[in-house]
Amino acid sequence: MPLTGGTFTGAVTGTTLADSKGDVRSVPSNTQSSAYTIVAADAGKTIVISSGGVTVPASGMSAGDVVTIINNSTSDQTITLAVGVTLFNTGDGTNANRTLAGRGMATIWFADASTAYISGAGLS
Repeated sequence: MPLTGGTFTGAVTGTTLADSKGDVRSVPSNTQSSAYTIVAADAGKTIVISSGGVTVPASGMSAGDVVTIINNSTSDQTITLAVGVTLFNTGDGTNANRTLAGRGMATIWFADASTAYISGAGLS
């Protein structure tokens, strides 16, 4: 029986800790083998891409949403900004399309639907 509402004190045990997006101890992946555009359902997930790159849309994401991109290949993948998107690289503050090197990983945090910040390894 799930615990709902109210305040709980003492030990609470269970086998799964989940919220509306799923198991909070696991980051689900969305594996793509060709060009992909991020969608709202990707919030809290990892996009694993092997070719075609990833496009960051101008809407669809909300403030506080996070998406991680993993390049599952040895080739560079381009992270492309749709018109109207501002994506600040936390390493240097610039706003531009990004290149994610082979086997690189980058995380995007959305300040709002069209402004985000990106950081990662293998990111240029």
